[in-house]
Amino acid sequence: MGQAGDPKVVQNCEQKLEEVLDIYEQRLATSKYLAGDYFSLADLSHMPAIRYLVDEVGKGHLVRERKKVNGWWEDISSRPAWKKLMELCGY
Repeated sequence: MGQAGDPKVVQNCEQKLEEVLDIYEQRLATSKYLAGDYFSLADLSHMPAIRYLVDEVGKGHLVRERKKVNGWWEDISSRPAWKKLMELCGY
């Protein structure tokens, strides 16, 4: 919103996100996707935020340092429909 960010708030939010991604890592150890072994709305709903985190915020390490989360992200972000959408949006 055009204002300087509060580093303490950012750090706190990043720690909370790391906790969530650790839970995803555990979940993805037992299934291919978040809601089971099929791509679903659970996965689709994460795509814009994860793309923003990885591509624009410079926090891709939060995804890359988790083997299962990274594999999941590589899988869902390589889907032809997602690639086409990113192309149409100019990313």
